[in-house]
Amino acid sequence: MPITPYLLTEEPYYQPVDSEIAVYESAYRLRLPLMLKGPTGCGKTRFVEHMAWRLKRPLITLACNEDTTAADLVGRYLLGPDGTFWQDGPLTLAVRHGAICYLDEVVEMRQDSMVVIHPLTDTRRLLPLDKKGEAVNAHPAFQLVVSYNPDYQSTSKDLKQSTRQRFCSLDFDYPRAEHEAMIVAHESGAALALCEQLVDIAACSRALRGRGLDEGMSTRMLIHAARLIGDGQPVRLACRVALSLPLTDDPDMLEALDGFVEAHFG
Repeated sequence: MPITPYLLTEEPYYQPVDSEIAVYESAYRLRLPLMLKGPTGCGKTRFVEHMAWRLKRPLITLACNEDTTAADLVGRYLLGPDGTFWQDGPLTLAVRHGAICYLDEVVEMRQDSMVVIHPLTDTRRLLPLDKKGEAVNAHPAFQLVVSYNPDYQSTSKDLKQSTRQRFCSLDFDYPRAEHEAMIVAHESGAALALCEQLVDIAACSRALRGRGLDEGMSTRMLIHAARLIGDGQPVRLACRVALSLPLTDDPDMLEALDGFVEAHFG
């Protein structure tokens, strides 16, 4: 089967924070399209991976950007040794064969590309391939999941109501401190006490969101820092490389972030 390589063979680690697993399972049973909203690096993608593994469904992921066209989603004609042939895009592949299709940061996609998903998000569950003259009925196991970061929305990059209202939605945020420390420890292999300190530093940075920082330190960044420390890098250097410098170029803000690290680690 063409989508066999998209089956996850190992369980992606995920620490539940509320009832999101039960809600997702219900949405999947009903084949409802789902929208995940939350800050960068808070676990949206990992959650989808975990649910695909849990439901034993292939997962086809596409990272959207401003250059993502309808053809990138549905496919295009290509030129081969024997002439032209049609190549399914990731969305079409998922629709035909019953995978979960995950469009990450969907708000970055061009608006004229967004309309392609509309017939899949209502009772039609249909994907028109205009260039091919074909309409593909969605496999019974197909589900569409999208995600985006609400903090990065603007007038030019926003989901229209005609799109937004087609989805059920789950809100994500960074986990509670004790859960986040457990996640960082599991993913990095670092001691829990170290991870608890990193989570405290992240909390300080998140308090500056909108006051000099667009985003605070994400769970993903904490894992990077913990792994660098585990590989032998000095704590303050690892934190600067993985936490402070990726967030900002502003000297005053860098000094503040480095100050958080110094306050925790000396």
